[in-house]
Amino acid sequence: MPPTSTSVPPSPRAALLSNRSFRWLISGGMISMLGDQFTLIALPWLVLKLSTDPLALGIVLALLGIPRAVFILLGGAIVDRYSPKRVMMLTKYINTVLLGLLSAILLSGELQLWMVYGFALGLGISTAFSIPAGSSMLPHVVEPAQFPIANSIMLSLRQFTMFAGPVLAGLMISLTASSKQSPVTDSYGLTAAFLTDCLSYAISAWTLSRVVTRHLSKPAHDDRQSRHLMHQVWDGLRFCWELKELRTCFLYWSAIAFFIMGPMQLAMPLLATQLNNSAGTLGLLSGAHGAGALLGMLISGIRPGMRLGNLGRTLLLVDLIISLLFMPLGLIHHSWQAVLLLVLIASLGGYLQVAVFTWIQTQVPPQMMGRAMSMFMFIFLGIGPVSSALTGWLMRSMSLPQLFLLCGSILLVIVFIAFAASPIRHISERRKSAA
Repeated sequence: MPPTSTSVPPSPRAALLSNRSFRWLISGGMISMLGDQFTLIALPWLVLKLSTDPLALGIVLALLGIPRAVFILLGGAIVDRYSPKRVMMLTKYINTVLLGLLSAILLSGELQLWMVYGFALGLGISTAFSIPAGSSMLPHVVEPAQFPIANSIMLSLRQFTMFAGPVLAGLMISLTASSKQSPVTDSYGLTAAFLTDCLSYAISAWTLSRVVTRHLSKPAHDDRQSRHLMHQVWDGLRFCWELKELRTCFLYWSAIAFFIMGPMQLAMPLLATQLNNSAGTLGLLSGAHGAGALLGMLISGIRPGMRLGNLGRTLLLVDLIISLLFMPLGLIHHSWQAVLLLVLIASLGGYLQVAVFTWIQTQVPPQMMGRAMSMFMFIFLGIGPVSSALTGWLMRSMSLPQLFLLCGSILLVIVFIAFAASPIRHISERRKSAA
């Protein structure tokens, strides 16, 4: 009798990548995220070319963020009621149209600052629905056991785009000849950047149409179709509040978003103008941040269990180190110094991103995922830009070094308070039931 060969089961990563829908999801997501970086560089640079007032930049960032703060929780409820795929598809079409119009008006030389405010508002409203939809797609495509690997792949690709995208966008804006007829410097490069993002949305909408979502079982008491959307929003808020550890982390991250992330969004373009006053420098700084986060994720993949006791203590230690690195950012005089500090800061944060995302997904049941993830995204993408507007007003009477020193000091205080007076230091990566 001939010997029988035993089949070797595929590795978890190979099994995941054999999922065609997951491949379509990550390929389209990477294209879209890469395009997003072009707008994230071009939009603040466009504002700085139209106005030298930091408050104008703060207003644009707020118009991107306030709709997120207002609508993102509603967006999460809509995602849970219908489907993340349908919501994502609609927002991609809307963003394609908005960026196409912005590019056309900019190229015509008729763009004014108030128009930029309008486009920022439109993109902000659309993003309020696309963010919870995108964050909720994964459970509809892969099995729960594959969440850690899938999150690692998706977040690593995201960080790669955050490294490559800003550098490419900065080079595109800097190297493309300016239009002499346009009142906006670098108008050709800015137009090319916005068109790149416009095209990325169109392509990613097509790839998303190829994704086949899996059927998720609903609990017997599921009444999402019959209940009012605002009731569902309230249910999501109550669910997040009743989980003590989730509630504590959300409050902690809210403080960081307001006092650190918001000012950082405004400070990066201002730091670029202080160093070399070029879009290339802004792209370099943003790319350094993305490269650092990617490095941190790679280290996390190599040493996924490396913790200072548990997840909570590791989180606090990382934020403490970041606060110390944050303070000298305003005192530097060379781009390489900023790059070094940003790589270090982002690598520390990137190390924990996969663990944090996976921890949240294991705490929340699928029927609540859209609302819970919208709460998480609301914290960073809703609160931060509102803080940016306030920072723009403060920058009229504060220097950039003072801003970085103040924010770093506040983060240090937040970490010490969280360690001494909250249960964050006890958080582990074991699944816990709601209180």
